Parts: sequence; structure tokens; C-alpha cells
Amino acid sequence: MRVKGKITQWDDDKGFGFIQPMLKATSKVERVFLHAKALQNRSRRPQVGEVVTYSMAKDQQGRSQAKGVTFAGEKQLVKSARATGSWPLKVVLLFFLLLAGACWFGKLHYYVLAGYAGLSLLTFIAYASDKQKAKNGRWRTPEATLQLMALIGGWPGALLGQSWLRHKSKKMAFLRVLWCCVLLNSALLIGVLWQPAILQLLVG
Repeated sequence: MRVKGKITQWDDDKGFGFIQPMLKATSKVERVFLHAKALQNRSRRPQVGEVVTYSMAKDQQGRSQAKGVTFAGEKQLVKSARATGSWPLKVVLLFFLLLAGACWFGKLHYYVLAGYAGLSLLTFIAYASDKQKAKNGRWRTPEATLQLMALIGGWPGALLGQSWLRHKSKKMAFLRVLWCCVLLNSALLIGVLWQPAILQLLVG
């Protein structure tokens, strides 16, 4: 059942707030927890006083929380079971296959492959940690830190983190910056392949 309510509190830095249900019953109704991941339109930030429609759910502690939240005038979206598909995994696998091939034919040193693998693992762990912090209402990892990790070579881990963990996968401003980091890093890698002296300059 869909319920209508009004946002009475919102902390944009932490990504959560509370909704006061707008029920006709005279008895007092407790407010409902709202997390940013429950918003269907994550490109729009909630404002105190806005009216929303949502479905009721329970967290692991049995507390009430909103899900499938839509702003007034928006239609509820039906999410596909394969929302993001498997393309991020395919992209990452293809990238590492090409990277391994370049190492095999002597175009790159194997420590470049190891570096990408290590940075990707660290970036994936950072995404997982940030998602857990968001669930627990703890201090979040700065987005600039996640983007920097992607820029220096951890972007495969970022793609897998978004796909598998469903984290940072709907915020368009974040995604635009991430893909700029992917393109910049890829351009540098291509430059190294064509001009090995670039790599020697970077590593000293």
C-alpha cells in the first residue's frame, strides 16, 4: 500500500531524514525513516516540507522505513530485476584481458596490471565500506576520495561497486565525474602504450 507523507527532516550530507505520514486517523503516527537510496529520483534532493508517496518496509531492527519514494507529481517506477545488467562486469573483464595482452606482448610491464588490480580492489572495498556507513548513518567517505581512486586506476572496481552493490549508481552528477575519470585514465594508458617514455617519466 502506498502512503502519502511530508518530509519533516533531511540531512543531505548524511543522505537520510524522516517522513511524517499524512493519515486521517486522529492517533499520533510515528515518523518514518527515509534514506537517499529509497528515492526513485535520486537526481533530485529532498527538501523539508515536500510531499512524497512511499511504501512501508522494515529494517533489520524492525524499524519502519520508506521505500520506493516518489515526489508529488512523479509516477512510481517498476524496477527491473536486471536493472543494470552485466555490462560493467563485461567491460572490466575486457579491460583486464586487453591489459594482460599488452603485458604479454611487452607493451606494458606486469606491475601496471597488478597496479590496476590492486587499486580496483581497494576502490571496490571503499564503495562497500561507504554503503555500510550509509546504512548505519555514520560519517561517509567523501565523493572526491572515491573519484580520485577511480582516476588513478581504480575505476574498474568503481564500476563493479556500482553494479554489484547498487551504490552511487543513480546520482547523475557523480556518474558524470566518474566517467570523466575513466576517460582521462584510459587516455593516459593509451598514451603510455604509444609512447612508453611517458610511463618512465611518471615513475621517475
